[in-house]
Amino acid sequence: MLRVGIVGSGVMGTTHAFAWAKTPAQVVGIYSKDVDRAKENASKLGARFFDSLDPLLDACDVIDVCVPTHLHHEIVVQAARAGKHVICEKPLARTYAQGLEMVEACHKAGVKLLVAHVVRFFPEYAAAKNAVQRGDVGQVAVVRLTRCSFQPRVINDNWFVDFAKSGGMVLDLMIHDFDYARWVAGDVETVFARSVRGVDPSASEDYGVAILRHTNGALSNVEGGWAYPPPMFRTGFEIAGDAGLIENPPDSAVPLGVYLKQVGQSDIPDVGIPGSPLAEDPYTTEIKHFYSVLTEGVEPRVTAEDGLAALRIALAALQSAQTGRVVRVQEVN
Repeated sequence: MLRVGIVGSGVMGTTHAFAWAKTPAQVVGIYSKDVDRAKENASKLGARFFDSLDPLLDACDVIDVCVPTHLHHEIVVQAARAGKHVICEKPLARTYAQGLEMVEACHKAGVKLLVAHVVRFFPEYAAAKNAVQRGDVGQVAVVRLTRCSFQPRVINDNWFVDFAKSGGMVLDLMIHDFDYARWVAGDVETVFARSVRGVDPSASEDYGVAILRHTNGALSNVEGGWAYPPPMFRTGFEIAGDAGLIENPPDSAVPLGVYLKQVGQSDIPDVGIPGSPLAEDPYTTEIKHFYSVLTEGVEPRVTAEDGLAALRIALAALQSAQTGRVVRVQEVN
């Protein structure tokens, strides 16, 4: 039986932990600085709470890393050196140098590094990718992607809004669509981006647009925002080729919507995550796929190199938003 250790007990740590419970794997332990929530999750899953990483590594075969972005590097490298397979939440790392070291450490140790870019597992995004791969719309020319939410509002240590820790909205949120754009239209050559906080880092909320030029000449227009009133979370996409168009517009069936900021609501989540009306949520689909990769040799839908490439595009977008210049992705280091 595959033994899984979870590092982190926030929104994604909790989501991953209970997704693993729907596989034949066993969640053997949880390590988190949020002791109360970690113990609660462990109790529900029949797992142990660990107060440090080393004993958890000794007890498991794979580590699932769901902690703030700036902590990924140290934990992943330590897990690789201990010979453990790694699932790592996106973005892979806070810097490209850290991400590269993580990938190299896992390769050297002969362990798998799987990056949780969950958008590849949302059925509408996966179906569109399959349609592109079949040639349904011909040669992809223009991709438009949007992902806008309310700003994460974690009460204790809101690391999301600490740029040094998270990279802000561009690195934490828009990276989903940078990864998807690369998945459907190929490698990215240059990025030009503008964002509110790229101009004014002290702005209360953020919104940004990035234009990606792919090596094959295709263009992707990516929109992201931490500016909606909670609990709104909107996503949508268009993929246009020389033979047709794929469209998944946000809330296309709603003729008119009015959404006002609410004060004092207690049922709004700390962090916005897109939902799905399906019986199985995409996070569970993702974890089940990772289980098959680790136990059956299935080819991973998201590789370590994919995670590193998405990180590099996001960092190029950040650099462009801050400087106002076009940035070549391969020059980001």
